[in-house]
Amino acid sequence: MKHVLTKLVLSTAATLALTAHVAQAQEPVWDGNKVVLESEQLAPNIFAYYANDAVKLSKQGKPVATSGGFIVGEKGVLLIETMLNKRLSQQVLDLIAKQTKKPILYALNTSAHGDHSYGNMYLPKGVKIVQHANTSMYIHQHFKADTEFMIQNFGKGRGIEDIRPTDADVLVGSNGKITLDLGGVRVDVIDFGFAQTGGDLFVWYENDKILWAGNAIIAPKPALPWLLDGHLVETLSTLQKVYDFLPDDARVVPGHGPVMGKTDIKWHIDYLAAIKSRVQAAIDKGLTLEQTVAQVSMDDFRGYALFDWVNPRLNVPAAYKDLTMAHQK
Repeated sequence: MKHVLTKLVLSTAATLALTAHVAQAQEPVWDGNKVVLESEQLAPNIFAYYANDAVKLSKQGKPVATSGGFIVGEKGVLLIETMLNKRLSQQVLDLIAKQTKKPILYALNTSAHGDHSYGNMYLPKGVKIVQHANTSMYIHQHFKADTEFMIQNFGKGRGIEDIRPTDADVLVGSNGKITLDLGGVRVDVIDFGFAQTGGDLFVWYENDKILWAGNAIIAPKPALPWLLDGHLVETLSTLQKVYDFLPDDARVVPGHGPVMGKTDIKWHIDYLAAIKSRVQAAIDKGLTLEQTVAQVSMDDFRGYALFDWVNPRLNVPAAYKDLTMAHQK
């Protein structure tokens, strides 16, 4: 567990370092004081929500604010992701209120990242919070440092100063699965394995073949996976497992973008498979990390606005470390 928590700390630090790198003059990648959310009905009583500029920005390969969703059953609602601050959390609650007067029964965080979980404190009383066990432990042990980093990189005055940790009520264990009963609607919460953090959760509604993937799948092409913790082999395996699990006509709500299809996940899998092959070839030639970064340019996967950070500064070094360690075992 200590190993998992260490990795989660590194994951958050890497995320925030990325924010700092791409930000100019302390401006965040996206501004929690400006984002406007909208919902999309995917099926009766099933909704995704995302920023109102998500489709445009995703096509341009630019960063997009957090996406989530909600599912309405006879007894009440499952909310997926609670957002960064009170302003965005309230927008989500308002989107739900437009569709139903039923109470929110559960609120689920797909990871510990603040833009997916800080809104927990603004939930109505009685809502049960669902998290991965590793996410819950990370929040308990590192919340103060996490919010300080988030303020530094998402900016002061974005409501992060007000955030306080909120205990989870339902925990999912490693490689675990639970089913939430909303009344006539049963929703599966699954840990498919290490994806972006040690506490990733996927939400699957089988009846309408809809998956919420969180940051394990950032956004549609040309966005790329972030190997925040260096787990190239595990991440590739997990995404392949998710891909194989989904029916061909499944729809996927990513962590930061509009709704996509199963085939869109192939872009992410193909990128990870290519980076694995090319970095391994460099290692086999005895190249250093610096030489490998220079050689494995991955230009055929360009298009993402964050490419020049994510690929050479994060993913190639992470893959090099992961594959080198695997060879030494």
